[in-house]
Amino acid sequence: MSIHPSAVVEDGAQIDASATVGPFCVIGADVVIGADVVLKSHVVISGQTSIGDGTVIFPFAVIGEIPQDLKFKGEASRLEIGKRNRIREHVTMNCGTEGGGGITRVGDDNLFMAGCHIAHDAILGNEIVVVNNAAVAGHCVIEDHVIIGGLSGIHQWVRIGRGAIIGAVTMVTNDVIPYGLVQAPRGHLDGLNLVGLKRRGVARDDITALRAAFQMLAQGDGTFHDRAARLGAETESDYVREIVDFVMADSGRHFLTPK
Repeated sequence: MSIHPSAVVEDGAQIDASATVGPFCVIGADVVIGADVVLKSHVVISGQTSIGDGTVIFPFAVIGEIPQDLKFKGEASRLEIGKRNRIREHVTMNCGTEGGGGITRVGDDNLFMAGCHIAHDAILGNEIVVVNNAAVAGHCVIEDHVIIGGLSGIHQWVRIGRGAIIGAVTMVTNDVIPYGLVQAPRGHLDGLNLVGLKRRGVARDDITALRAAFQMLAQGDGTFHDRAARLGAETESDYVREIVDFVMADSGRHFLTPK
């Protein structure tokens, strides 16, 4: 185990023998750090926080502090971070709250760029990119392969479906369908993340089906839910079915829709 002499590690912290703790880091008593984790320097990890194998955390990140929620009364809550994440400078991630299930969870292979914030009770999947100074509010659900552009804000309780992309300097106030493309200061659904689909090798037939589905959602008769229900009755594409299931699932918010 490599722990710099200037680091402060409280009694009770569990640190794998292969981990590296750099200068001036502070590790709380309830922290669990996995194999091959690297804390560069000046990293603060507190609360009931676990850091998955192979994760690298850069200077001045603050991980596992109490939520920025006035309803929080000191109840026990956790932050779970998965494997091989890259958490850059000045990133903040908070533990959960009793009202949100008591846990904030981050998956594997994500990149959190400098200055971004992950709030209490947020649930994030895998291979997500959160760009500089973006903020994910409390109780959000961010599915796999999502990109959130710099200086963007995700409103509390919002869900963002798999493979969606949020443009820079965008405020997202409602749910975003899987593979959606969101742009503009007050974000609206502006198409599909076709670049992301092609990069992941999605077949041409599936992309064609997704484009036709988007047109139906954008221009069909009835409400957004009515269009999605009709789409579900007609489609044979697993990708389109994913969008339909996402729309039909329970949610406390409306959806971003095309202009």
